[in-house]
Amino acid sequence: MSPTPARSKDDFTPKLISLLREGYPLTNLRADVMAGLTVSIVALPLSMAIAIASGVGPERGLFTAIIGGFIVSALGGSRFQIGGPAGAFIVLVAACVAQTGVQGLLLATLLSGAMLAVLALLRLGSYVRFIPYPVTLGFTAGIAVIIFASQIKDLFGLTLAAEPAALVPKLQALWSAHGSLNPSAAGIALATIALIVGIKRWAPSWPNMLIAVVLAALAALLLHLPVETIYSRFGELPRSPPAPSLPPITPSLVLTALPWAVSFTLLGAIESLLSAVVADGMSGRRHRPNAELLAQGVANIGSALFGGICVTGTIARTATNVRAGSKGPISGMLHSVFVLLFMLIAAPFAGYLPLAALAGVLAVVAWNMAEKVEIWHCLRTSRADAVVLLATLLLVVFRDLTEGIVVGFALGGLVFIHRMSEAASVEAPPPTPLPKASGIAVHRLHGPYFFGAAARLGAALDQLAEAPRGLAVDFTDVPFIDSTGARSFELLAQKMARKNEILYLIGTRPEVARALKKAGVIEPHARFLPDLAALPAVDSP
Repeated sequence: MSPTPARSKDDFTPKLISLLREGYPLTNLRADVMAGLTVSIVALPLSMAIAIASGVGPERGLFTAIIGGFIVSALGGSRFQIGGPAGAFIVLVAACVAQTGVQGLLLATLLSGAMLAVLALLRLGSYVRFIPYPVTLGFTAGIAVIIFASQIKDLFGLTLAAEPAALVPKLQALWSAHGSLNPSAAGIALATIALIVGIKRWAPSWPNMLIAVVLAALAALLLHLPVETIYSRFGELPRSPPAPSLPPITPSLVLTALPWAVSFTLLGAIESLLSAVVADGMSGRRHRPNAELLAQGVANIGSALFGGICVTGTIARTATNVRAGSKGPISGMLHSVFVLLFMLIAAPFAGYLPLAALAGVLAVVAWNMAEKVEIWHCLRTSRADAVVLLATLLLVVFRDLTEGIVVGFALGGLVFIHRMSEAASVEAPPPTPLPKASGIAVHRLHGPYFFGAAARLGAALDQLAEAPRGLAVDFTDVPFIDSTGARSFELLAQKMARKNEILYLIGTRPEVARALKKAGVIEPHARFLPDLAALPAVDSP
């Protein structure tokens, strides 16, 4: 049976439209205002910290949360998805900026948005969920390692002439600069981490990240600590997003930006739909993957036009939205409005935030990203899954994000093929064959019969073809057969025909029978029967 996703007129209907059709009472608006405010308090320091770690100014993270976040909620296929800059993109965005500059990043983000929209229109959103879980775990853990390594410089206030992108040279350069450690910066970073963890434990409903960075800024200001701040590195934040404009589009820049756009598209699709799945699990709702991908595409185009960076669904902020009592997409739209109000009113005060404090925020984010319990469980329970997880993790950390996903997915596919081939089997003949069909060997297949199973069971089928008067294969428990499996039965029927024997195929499902007939398994060499009772008498031709 074809795995093509079912088409529905609701595939691209935003959840906002569905919510408004159901009715939206005032009590829901009050709940969404509080949820949106809660999420914006989390998004403020994160958006700036992620942008800084990505090699761009903090204002671009805010533009992303305002423009991209609003579009994701307004057009998306998830009721609770919160869009914005994500930690998973830090490495890719930083590398893109280093190679192509900010204009190249904006163009790559624009192209990525168009690619995501095309994926949605082709209804490919449903396929993203087929990525094996060990690949997701290894990829996320690898990103966490890279994010933490990228923050070591600001965590300790180190001074480096140039910081390499690759992990091993980066660590070597950081160690060689350990003599420039700034005790004040290290103290601010450690205090920020301790506050975030402590507030999360003792007052989980409080906005721990915002409280921590505000207190760090006050401490640095009142104690005149010699630490680098947003203002000292980037200058004053703008009071509002810029007017929309296209990045420069030239053939050479497009060619340079295109590989980055492909990477952004792959990662954005995975990250956003995984986040939507998390929201489904927490809320009991179901998202529309193609509508979600389309919204992500439009959001990335919008973000690029307003000077923002890559937009995707953010798992931590989405989970915060659900826990805060959100009733639907309006809370996500309001979260973007609240971030905009912050820029309009309080942008000058953000300049006092120490970079060491924002590095502490991202260090906590990296720690939380690595799902330690799930990784340990995966490593203990399955050797094959452990290999997939570790291969993905090591490739992401030491080679390349896209390479890690592709190789991990390929290894996961091989593991699946092996397991499915092991699940397929040929059952020995029943101890008491049907009386009238004595001389016809009866065997039963179990499980999907595809190329992996055909390779393993081919020799067994050849031996069955030595039956004295014919062979009956019961397909009742075979849900699927591919072209390789069907071809093996075509060869089996030919082998039996050379001995003037017949291959009987019992209880084949319509789709299985079609595949067999297309491969040439047809009369007179083979006969399709509804059940074992229809087998001919022993003296029938």
